[in-house]
Amino acid sequence: MTDDLKRKQPEDPNKINVNQDWEIEYWIDALKTSKNKLKQAVDAVGPLVKDVKSWLDKNK
Repeated sequence: MTDDLKRKQPEDPNKINVNQDWEIEYWIDALKTSKNKLKQAVDAVGPLVKDVKSWLDKNK
């Protein structure tokens, strides 16, 4: 299976895949955060977008 480099949306819009650079860039833009903060959030609460959003709101 190859990566679709033209993909604009995550395959699963409820989870953040930090193993795909394009998806990290997507979520950095969508959540208005930095790569470092995004990875901290995923490490702290897991990949679910709702949990990451909550963590980011509490850790600005």
